[in-house]
Amino acid sequence: MAHGHSHGGCCHEDEHEEPPERRGQAWGLYLRIDHERLQCLNERREGSGALVFRAWEERGNRDQFVESYEDEELLFNIPFTGNVKLKGIIVMGDDDDTHPSEMRLFKNIPQMSFDDAAREADQMFSLNRDVIGELEYPTKIARFSNVYHLSIHISKNFGAETTKIYYIGLKGEWTEAHRHEVTICNYEAAANPSDHTVKQFTPHTHFIS
Repeated sequence: MAHGHSHGGCCHEDEHEEPPERRGQAWGLYLRIDHERLQCLNERREGSGALVFRAWEERGNRDQFVESYEDEELLFNIPFTGNVKLKGIIVMGDDDDTHPSEMRLFKNIPQMSFDDAAREADQMFSLNRDVIGELEYPTKIARFSNVYHLSIHISKNFGAETTKIYYIGLKGEWTEAHRHEVTICNYEAAANPSDHTVKQFTPHTHFIS
């Protein structure tokens, strides 16, 4: 399979001259995930996939992880509580062959399955081993500027039978979804028409000659 045409690079967090507390705030999109509806397909232990989305300061907690079950693949379906501009991702694993080596991103395909993942990804990354959560993979922001659902397909690792992930960090901006504006506008437009125009203009017709 040809690589490189759609892969993103990565950079070290150390290159950003930010204090630790500011850096942690930047990785706060986990707070905007609808955790009740988050899915992880092919997880060995039910519910473990949701545990890897947590605070940047807690990424070193190695008691919380997800491991794949039947093969090396994992598929995360991540619904957000609003619209997200996704700017970067961190994927942290072990310093062995269970670490993911390829990540494919898809936007706005709810309830995605492994069959759906056969399509071309919106962006694909070759991953390096990262055991402390310092490698950031920047997304194509123009492509991920209006995301209400993100699917992360971990398609390969470095050769082990299963894949293990301790932390996935999501960096970006969140805006609230305004789904009720249309309903309100329609109501106001329908409520006004006949009442005011007649009362306003009828009295003045007697004084215009």
